[in-house]
Amino acid sequence: MTIKIIDIADAQNQLADLIAQVATGVEIILTHQQIPQARLLPIHPASTRRTPGLHRGKITMSPDFDAPLPDQFWTGEP
Repeated sequence: MTIKIIDIADAQNQLADLIAQVATGVEIILTHQQIPQARLLPIHPASTRRTPGLHRGKITMSPDFDAPLPDQFWTGEP
C-alpha cells in the first residue's frame, strides 16, 4: 500500500482527487504543522457471512478441559 502525506490545508482543495486515490489503495495521512492528525484508508467491503457449523467435528478437546489447573501451574513450581 502506498502512503501519501499531505497537509490538511492542501487537502481541502483536492479532496475529490484524494478520495479517488484512496479508492485505488493509497493511504493518505493528513498533517497539521507536520504533525499527523488523521488517516484516510479505503473501506473494504464486508466479507461474506460466516456459515455456522462449517467446521463441525474438526476441533476436539480433551475430556479434562474444564478440570481445575494444578497449583504448580499458578505458582510456577516444577
